[in-house]
Amino acid sequence: MQFFLRFIQLIYCIYAYAVFLLLMFVLFPFIVMASFWGKVQGGNIINKMCRFWANASLLLWGIRHKNYFEAPHDAGHACIFVFNHLSYMDIPILMSAFRYQPIRVLGKFEMTRVPIFGIIYRKAVVTVNRSDAAHRAKSVLELKKVIKKNISIVLAPEGTFNMGHEPLKGFYSGAFKIAIETQTPIKPVLFLDAYDRLHYKSIFSLTPGRSRAIFLEEVPVIGYTMADVEFLQQKVYDLMEAGLIKYKASWIK
Repeated sequence: MQFFLRFIQLIYCIYAYAVFLLLMFVLFPFIVMASFWGKVQGGNIINKMCRFWANASLLLWGIRHKNYFEAPHDAGHACIFVFNHLSYMDIPILMSAFRYQPIRVLGKFEMTRVPIFGIIYRKAVVTVNRSDAAHRAKSVLELKKVIKKNISIVLAPEGTFNMGHEPLKGFYSGAFKIAIETQTPIKPVLFLDAYDRLHYKSIFSLTPGRSRAIFLEEVPVIGYTMADVEFLQQKVYDLMEAGLIKYKASWIK
C-alpha cells in the first residue's frame, strides 16, 4: 500500500512540474517583451504575469491558497514584507499572497543559472549573491530605489531554509537597516503550510492541500535610527515566532 501511495505521489509530482513548465514556456515570450517597458512599468507587468503563473499552478496542483489578516492592510504605501522561509513552494505562494500591490522579491542569485527559468527570475526579482559583498551592496541600492517608487519589497530575513524544528532561524539585519534608512514599515507574514506542501529535502514530496498566509500587524519605524536596528530585528523576530507558535506550525517540535 505504501509503495502504491508513493507511486501515485510520483505521478502527481511529474504532472505538477509539467504544468509549471508548460505555463513557463507559454509566458516566457510575453515576459521578455514586457522587459522592454523598463524596470518599473515592465517590472510591474512581469510581476502580474508571474502572479498569474503562480495562481494557475497552485489551482492546477490542487493547492488552495488563502490570506488571513490579523490587522487591516493598507496597500496604498510601500512596505517591506518579511516571511519565514522553509520551501521552494514559498515562491509560488508569495506571488499569490502578495497580490494587493506591486512588489519586488529579493532572491538568490544562484537561481539565475537555471535555464529559461533563470532569465524570467532575473527580470522578476532583485537578485543577491550573499557571498559577494559588492553584489550585496548593489542589491541594497536597488531595493532602496524600488521603495522610492512606492513599490513594496519582499524578502526572507532568515536568508535560507529553516531546516530545524525551531519556529525560525536567526535573522540577517539587511531588511531592518533598509526599513530604517528609508523609513518604510515592516509587514511580517507567516507561511504556515509550505513545509507540508513541499519539503525542502525532496522535490518529489509535493502534495495538494491548503496554503495559508497570515499577515501580522504592520511594524512602523518612524523615528527609528540605525542604533535601533537590533531592537527592530528582535521585535519582528518575536512577533513572527509567537505567531508561528500560536498557529501551531507543523515543523515546530
